[in-house]
Amino acid sequence: MVYSDFLSNLSVNSNNVQKTMSQLSSSKQVNKSSDDPLAASQIMNLKDLISQNESDSTTISDSLTWTQTQDSALGDVNTAMLRIKTLIQSSANGTSDSEEFEANKNEIQQNIESIVDSLNTNYGGKYVFAGQNTTTQPFSVEKDENGDITGIKYSGTDDNLSREISKGTTVNLVTDGSQFLDETGTSTDPQNLGTFFNDLVTALNKGDTTSLSDDIMSKFEGYRQNFVNVRSKLGSLENQLTSAQSRNETENTNLTDSLSNKQDVDVASKYVEYTSQMATYQATLAMGTKVMQTSVMDYMK
Repeated sequence: MVYSDFLSNLSVNSNNVQKTMSQLSSSKQVNKSSDDPLAASQIMNLKDLISQNESDSTTISDSLTWTQTQDSALGDVNTAMLRIKTLIQSSANGTSDSEEFEANKNEIQQNIESIVDSLNTNYGGKYVFAGQNTTTQPFSVEKDENGDITGIKYSGTDDNLSREISKGTTVNLVTDGSQFLDETGTSTDPQNLGTFFNDLVTALNKGDTTSLSDDIMSKFEGYRQNFVNVRSKLGSLENQLTSAQSRNETENTNLTDSLSNKQDVDVASKYVEYTSQMATYQATLAMGTKVMQTSVMDYMK
């Protein structure tokens, strides 16, 4: 009975020492599920949450950069539109001659092509204003045999791209490029940004100052404001994504801290525990040598 108790105690103390040594060497409280089934389950859940959080972080970061790229492109569009406005006003002041009309027309057409180039901006090999058809260039300039711009063609879709930035939270990236055409007409009688530019070039060719100062300028302000409105949407979306990114970083910190509390070893306190367990184990071994030296004769005495 004494020998059996000794072996039992030796086994318990040996297991304690081995477990603590394993925790110190791995720096983890739980190395296998049998160490602590409840803690092991909580650790696995926390790791899954951290993995999902990191995936959301990548999506948010990508969406934010995408939106900032769009905003930069529309900033360039706005610059070009303001220059076109200046040239329209210059042509409409009634003192322009044919050479100035031609010069202004050429510069306006260059700015129109610059606008189209900006709307064809891509990020990571994907066009940011092509709807869901991100691999095909969305905008192109149409010209007549004289090289004058007659319209703008849109080859994308009228959809936005959805992104899930956290569980149950989805945002729509502003990718529908058709909104820039601002179509108000019909399929047989279109009235959009492309037809407006055609009317503008036609008025410049004719030197029609009345049309330039009245109808053309009025329509121009409407189309320019449309770009401003879309850019305002991008600003709101960028603020939303920035806030989501901040929350994501805070959540990641909290989850990481929780995982550390459940999993990581406090080396200093664990070493003190190991030292105590080792002393107990060595004392058990010392007592064992005495137990094994006894025989039934010692009890008969």
